[in-house]
Amino acid sequence: MSNPDRKVLYLSATYEGSVHDKKICDEEPFEFQQEIELLQDLGYQGHTPKNAVIQMPVKSSKYRKLTEENKKENQIKSSRRVVIEHAISGVKRCRIVKDKFRYRRYGYDDLVMELACGLHNLRVDYRKKSINP
Repeated sequence: MSNPDRKVLYLSATYEGSVHDKKICDEEPFEFQQEIELLQDLGYQGHTPKNAVIQMPVKSSKYRKLTEENKKENQIKSSRRVVIEHAISGVKRCRIVKDKFRYRRYGYDDLVMELACGLHNLRVDYRKKSINP
């Protein structure tokens, strides 16, 4: 989970690559203390955490095509979600995160992911300070 400034705010435990993100959300439920706006893609359909206003793109089907209004809404939602994708790619700059993790000691996969997110957040803070001294 990240914020509009591309900082990683929440990280779940790591799972194997074949486990779908929606299943992870179902296994590790997350409740928000105050009402927030949550941007989700279509892979999270049906996931509604407590105190979250869900923003999800409209899906088309072979029976119902998207209207121009729906296309514009989806474009606006995707332009806001791209910030989240940039945060994910920022974490994956540490190649150990995106490549196959071969170290077998218990808990190290979580530790490596936490360190990669921490380095990403440090990069975001440093860039913000260098732009606004």
